[in-house]
Amino acid sequence: MRGVGFCAEVALLMENSPESAIQDPKSLFPVETNSPAATRALGRRLAAWLEPGAVVTLSGDLGTGKTQLAKGVAGGLGVAERSVRSPTFVLAREYDGRWPQGHARAGAAARFFHLDAYRLGGPEGLASVDYETYFFGEGVCLVEWPGRIASLLPAGALRLRLEHLSERRRRVSVREKEGGEGERT
Repeated sequence: MRGVGFCAEVALLMENSPESAIQDPKSLFPVETNSPAATRALGRRLAAWLEPGAVVTLSGDLGTGKTQLAKGVAGGLGVAERSVRSPTFVLAREYDGRWPQGHARAGAAARFFHLDAYRLGGPEGLASVDYETYFFGEGVCLVEWPGRIASLLPAGALRLRLEHLSERRRRVSVREKEGGEGERT
């Protein structure tokens, strides 16, 4: 499997390597990480390949690294990773960043939206936020626990699944579609 033994040092090397250029962010997956730092590095690498309007869903059990991956994507968009916190209790957090060097929009303003649907009872729970801007605007939107709002997600969303392999190891893979409305993952 591609990415077995993936670690922070390898991720950082790959992140800056011109030979590792990819055409489709899905080609980064499946991959395994062995630390929060490696998961954040994967997120930074993913950010370089996202386009304005991208929506990425993050499914997985508690503690699989969803927020760590979100921190990495934010970091790749020029947002201080330490400022990124889980939006579980506020539903959505917004950050201002910049498109990374090498991106077609390098240096231009980039909005990063981080949503968490864990506490929602269903899609109607998004009525309190401007989800159309998040899902159909010009920023990058990451959604943790997307199962409860699957019916509202854009068809072109990149759906990722994070899984525990061991205490420190995680697998990140592409998921074909979100679960039903009652599913929290």
